[in-house]
Amino acid sequence: MSEPSPLTAAQTTATHPACAVVDLDAVAANVGVLRAAAPGAATMAVVKADAYGHGLLPVARAALAGGAGWLGVAQLTEALELRAGLDRTPTVNRPTDAGRPPILSWIFPPGAPLGRALEADIDLSASAPWAVDEIAAAARATGRTARVHLKVDTGMGRGGARPEAFGDLVAAALAARAEGTVDVVGVWSHLACADEPANPATARQVEVFTAALAQAERAGLRPQLRHLAASAGTLFHPATHFDLVRPGIAVYGLSPAPDVATSEALGLRPAMTLQARLTVVKAAPAGTPLSYGHTAVTTTDTHLGVVPLGYGDGIPRAASGTGPLAVAGRRYHVAGRVCMDQVVVDLGPESADVAVGDTAVLFGDGDDGGPTADDWARAVGTINYEIVTRLGCRVPRVHVGAAGTGEDA
Repeated sequence: MSEPSPLTAAQTTATHPACAVVDLDAVAANVGVLRAAAPGAATMAVVKADAYGHGLLPVARAALAGGAGWLGVAQLTEALELRAGLDRTPTVNRPTDAGRPPILSWIFPPGAPLGRALEADIDLSASAPWAVDEIAAAARATGRTARVHLKVDTGMGRGGARPEAFGDLVAAALAARAEGTVDVVGVWSHLACADEPANPATARQVEVFTAALAQAERAGLRPQLRHLAASAGTLFHPATHFDLVRPGIAVYGLSPAPDVATSEALGLRPAMTLQARLTVVKAAPAGTPLSYGHTAVTTTDTHLGVVPLGYGDGIPRAASGTGPLAVAGRRYHVAGRVCMDQVVVDLGPESADVAVGDTAVLFGDGDDGGPTADDWARAVGTINYEIVTRLGCRVPRVHVGAAGTGEDA
């Protein structure tokens, strides 16, 4: 059964006044840039959290079309949704031994339905012996051999076995392998400070990771895939590439360290443009208080616009008075407090030509001088990851471009 044709931005904003336009060709091109940055390694496009807010299935397809050999998600529910969606569109699947693009999922609690994951050919991560035991039990129940990636904590203090406990994890994996329930295909970890190229923590983590790999090899494991680098490792630390890199934010065209190198400098193109149609435009005299708490007041006779996006859509309330946006090619910022469903913009006395229905762009690729996700991140003291990922489900995603759609470019 074919999926319905996606709505255009114009069709979407006719019923809902805002949308996020996602350029799938930009996603595919960004994957190409990342592959070139790590030419000796395979590329896993990380599409967790609804592809960082960009739309799981369309982005996954575009990433595969761009040359990604793997897909990665955090949660098991995401992995199952991703596999089911890709299975409905086999023409965009990249060929593998199993006829399906490999997917790695790395977060699950005790008692998770791991049998469903194995039946869907999803690789699983294990950070402790209990996880190996549960994966092995699921393998026995389904009659399938589980593909497992052992995770070692090399200095993040988060997932993975501590180096002193890694031997126990390896022993559990060897026992499961001996009974035929588990195939250890990978050993992996995650970098904590790769977005700070001069930070010596990355070199220390590489040392710990290399020692863990040697320990696994001495015990008799020969993993096909050693992987450590996410976006910043891929772009800034060639020594972390090993057999596979796992870029996330860079797939979406955003720099993992914009203070080190901008998206443009890295050859990346931001894929998402967040826009909305003005639902109110009106004249207001000087001294008009704006929004909750009257934290802003007009200083001249002016025109006000209302943008139908607010913290209910993921717009940070901390952007009150600071969040940038563009209307009719001119830059403005949120005036007064961000509300749940809308924000006010003081358009100034020179904007009498702005009308209801005109488009306000909150962020995009910045090529036309408009605001970017990085600008929003600086305005509220956060990172570009959060700006795009927190965008709520109420905002329709409109996917444009041919990458991964099976259509001619």
